[in-house]
Amino acid sequence: MQHKTQLTLSFLLSQVLLLACAEDLECIPGFQQKVFYIEQPFEFTEDQPVLNLVFDDCEGNNKLNFEVSNPDFKVERDGSLVALKNVSEAGRALFVHARSEHAEDMAEILIVGANEKRGALKVIRSEGTEGAKFRLSGKGVDQDPKGIFRINEISGDVSVTRALDREAIANYELEVEVTDLSGKVIDGPVRLDISVIDQNDNKPMFKEGPYVGHVMEGSPTGTTVMRMTAFDADDSSTDNALLRYNIIKQTPIKPSPNMFYIDPEKGDIVTVVSPSMLDRETMETPKYELVIGAKDMGGFDVGLTGTATATILIDDKNDHPPEFTKKEFQATVKEGVTGVIVNLTVGDRDDPATGAWRAVYTIINGNPGQSFEIHTNPETNEGMLSVVKPLDYEISAFHTLLIKVENEDPLVPDIAYGPSSTATVQITVKDVNEGPVFHPNPMTVTKQENIPIGSVVLTVNATDPDTLQHQTIRYSVYKDPAGWLEINPTNGTIGTTAILDRESPYVQDNIYTALFLAIDSGNPPATGTGTLHITLEDVNDNVPSLYPTLAKVCDDAKDLRVVVLGASDKDLHPNTDPFKFELSKQSGPEKLWKITKINNTHAQVVLLQNLKKANYNIPISVTDSGKPPLTNNTELKLQVCSCKKSRMDCSATDALHISMTLILLSLFSLFCL
Repeated sequence: MQHKTQLTLSFLLSQVLLLACAEDLECIPGFQQKVFYIEQPFEFTEDQPVLNLVFDDCEGNNKLNFEVSNPDFKVERDGSLVALKNVSEAGRALFVHARSEHAEDMAEILIVGANEKRGALKVIRSEGTEGAKFRLSGKGVDQDPKGIFRINEISGDVSVTRALDREAIANYELEVEVTDLSGKVIDGPVRLDISVIDQNDNKPMFKEGPYVGHVMEGSPTGTTVMRMTAFDADDSSTDNALLRYNIIKQTPIKPSPNMFYIDPEKGDIVTVVSPSMLDRETMETPKYELVIGAKDMGGFDVGLTGTATATILIDDKNDHPPEFTKKEFQATVKEGVTGVIVNLTVGDRDDPATGAWRAVYTIINGNPGQSFEIHTNPETNEGMLSVVKPLDYEISAFHTLLIKVENEDPLVPDIAYGPSSTATVQITVKDVNEGPVFHPNPMTVTKQENIPIGSVVLTVNATDPDTLQHQTIRYSVYKDPAGWLEINPTNGTIGTTAILDRESPYVQDNIYTALFLAIDSGNPPATGTGTLHITLEDVNDNVPSLYPTLAKVCDDAKDLRVVVLGASDKDLHPNTDPFKFELSKQSGPEKLWKITKINNTHAQVVLLQNLKKANYNIPISVTDSGKPPLTNNTELKLQVCSCKKSRMDCSATDALHISMTLILLSLFSLFCL
């Protein structure tokens, strides 16, 4: 029977737990092995070495010092870890912190049971396997990142060639095979899982900044302000990422160096002083800055620390009412003037950026005529007192106002507005020379148009409001668009200097408007303006006008209706329509045309027969309905044209045919000569 050579791969554990670097590397400051595994004995004996740690700062280890997380152990100068007393229970891990002049590092000692002991990968050879080789493959060997692990072809020991970073890659899956000298696989592959054991090489970091919290002044002790949260890239299942928070520094330190407390586990910042000490107005500044530390390793000295700054703002509440800077303010204003007359100043200890500081002013007495208003200047918080209705010195030379000030936000329940939140304003009105005032203004009067020149239209009345000054008044014309009026400078009588014409373009909607001045004798003189509206009544002073004045017709027209005439009148009803249309007497034995009324404003001219091609003047009279009526005698020019192929030719007309009336008038004129 052929004997088959067989190798058996035997592993002490299915996972190889690696921490340190391969041998023969350059000196790296720190512990040369960072993780140790020791089997839990029945008891650690006092002064008996547990294991030996090797620390090298590559500079001679000057002033080297060790610290152990468990106070029952210490590390001697030579690196020996010993118990200070008999210890039966040391926990699952010890942490050793080493510091010299040039380097510091931490080592982790894991205490495991007998069945958990970890060791290097070993290969146990079987008989008849001379010349066999081990081969390693996978990510970290012949796949990126390449060259991290290597295997001794003869012994089968697996080692690392450079430092591992668990935060970059925490696990590697490799395969081990056994080959003969020709490279043929004679056993395997066998999966080899490598887990990189975490060491505390990442300090906690605050990533969510900036950190700003707010707390209301006067808040009860224990009020939560904000939460600080740090992140540690180390293994969260180990103490390497077990964080504890503390306040390293507070700025400023008044009124207490310990204004706040941070929960070491949760990171919640709370107030620890009494509400009276959280008084924004008595603080050096309403902003506190806390340097917060987050330390891993559960806060032990061997842990790494990250810091961040937390800014805490003490928010204002309305616990201080506004107060006037003085009880009485003075103001002087000229009569007839509007605008701001005085700025009222107040003080308020609350935060200027809030409604607890912004002032609201109210006039509570002395303003029955609503002549005054007060508004808040948004930048200075002052009360701007204004005159909105002109004051009259002759009515009142002095005014006294009572004004109160409040905040936009309500006061806190235990605070009230006091006497300093009200003030008095004394206002003195100065007399000025005011212009005379027309009564009434505007003035209205109704007159017929065409009244005789020199007719009296109206006598105006103007008075001087300065009753304490005995002044005279003179009158003058200010604006008279048509130039129809004059005014007596002494008594104010207005008369006509021209005919008033309702149909004038200066008249709008039957109303003519003129302006007059009343000037007092003050120094300097003051002027008042009065407006006069004259409503003009219509008079029948316009004859009607006729349209159109030209008509054309074909000499062979079948429809002898020549044209529809219309009449208009500039006057108003009843001095306009209905109009009366008439033809003057026609010459010759036969009548050539007639005129027929259509309605009150239109009539139609009709030929009684076809006429020869020529120009004719038809005498027409149109009369309005006024009393007395007015008549307009005019003529309609009629062109009789030849029409061929829908084309009218009026160019070559025969001699002008005119009415007998015009012929007789011409003969009469010659006879008179």
